[in-house]
Amino acid sequence: MLGIKRLGLLAALVLVGVAPAAAAQAKAQPSEQDTQYLQAIHQVNLFEITTGELAQQKGQNQRVKDLGKMFVTDHTQLDQTVQQTASQLNVQLPNGPTADQQAVIDRLNNASGKNFDREWVTAQLAGHLQAIQATQTEISQGSEQSVIQLAQTALPALQTHYDELVQLAQQLGIPVPQASATGTPSPGATTESPAPGGTETESPAPGGTETESPAPGGGTNETPAPGVS
Repeated sequence: MLGIKRLGLLAALVLVGVAPAAAAQAKAQPSEQDTQYLQAIHQVNLFEITTGELAQQKGQNQRVKDLGKMFVTDHTQLDQTVQQTASQLNVQLPNGPTADQQAVIDRLNNASGKNFDREWVTAQLAGHLQAIQATQTEISQGSEQSVIQLAQTALPALQTHYDELVQLAQQLGIPVPQASATGTPSPGATTESPAPGGTETESPAPGGTETESPAPGGGTNETPAPGVS
């Protein structure tokens, strides 16, 4: 009889231990917004590391080479956090960049000299602008705190990269995507956050064609994609 009571007590203890674990697992389930952001920012990092290495190898302008080195360092560090967070939340990350991002990489591989520099800066402007918008959307609409904190950490680095690119673009006479007066896209300017660096949504891949893109503050204007005059 005592053995039966002990078995009952052990079963109760097991249930007590399982319940919090199950609750914690349920709590850790990220939302669709969180999952999509982790996957998108991971692909941004893969794209930036690859194109940053290309800039160091093929760039003619020294500033292009320097920014490429900065992007490789910063996005490698950022992606370590992305992978750790995704692993904790059981989010599967893509193995490579998006098809649009890969098309840009292929185009850069075939470019050289000043043409490479212009193509690279144009692609980076568009990619970072989209990455900033996606990151701001995660900060305002995400639900998993660890992903939101990751986005809050990533935003200053992305903004610094974008500001540096704007200065270089102005020096090289390259059109700059429309943004707010501070150079930061307005949070919530889009209802659907595009996958940074190239998507299948209304936002074009870097170096794409003219399309409707949201103006800062939520309005819409007809603005050409970067590199279109």
